[in-house]
Amino acid sequence: MKDPSLRRSATLFRAFLREQQEPERCYTLLAEDAADQVEAYGPVKDRVVVDIGGGGGYFTEEFRRRGALSYLFEPDLAEMTASGSKPPEGSVLADGYLLPLADGVADVTFSSNVLEHVDDPQTFLSEMVRVTRPGGLIYVSFTNWLSPWGGHEWAPWHYLGADRARARYERRTGRAAKHKLGENLFAHHVGATLRQVRARDDVAVVSARSRYWPFLAGAVTRVPVVREVATWNLLLILRRCA
Repeated sequence: MKDPSLRRSATLFRAFLREQQEPERCYTLLAEDAADQVEAYGPVKDRVVVDIGGGGGYFTEEFRRRGALSYLFEPDLAEMTASGSKPPEGSVLADGYLLPLADGVADVTFSSNVLEHVDDPQTFLSEMVRVTRPGGLIYVSFTNWLSPWGGHEWAPWHYLGADRARARYERRTGRAAKHKLGENLFAHHVGATLRQVRARDDVAVVSARSRYWPFLAGAVTRVPVVREVATWNLLLILRRCA
């Protein structure tokens, strides 16, 4: 995968800043970008794509626009209907730890910004691997804890402690924070995740890179300590082994 452009990174960043006001535009752009990243490894037309934790279905719909047989599996009904529209036809309310799918049914398993909300990422990844056919592709991206956005809505104050950051957010906005560390947000790190994935014998790491970095996106993930902040969002492209 070639390094993306600065213009592309700036466009996504501007859309992200308007996420609360313009969620449809933000997630439509993000879905188009993610589908482009997947298709760098081959077209998805006529392929089975399993979107795990895809919320309102923006990713599922984008893959379908490109001719994929794409299905959404989302554990939270509120997230699935948050946009006010119906989720994609055929969507399933299901836990990513235990997908209602047979082994090896997917050509592509896809998870965008879900892993940081999962207490046991290795079990979650194992389930993604299980439902992927040998030779199939696994796309996983997540915001690592020491990223500038690691605390989500109460970032970057999470660097001073999660409890302090949440309290500051609630004082400033007058409303409860959506995320709480240890409940629906977890402190996962780039280095530990890379070591765990590379130690597996059921996947090969095709690419490990910053998802949004406009240049040297792979290089930044290879520098210990620096990568924990600079990666921002880790993207893993894995290939299911036979």
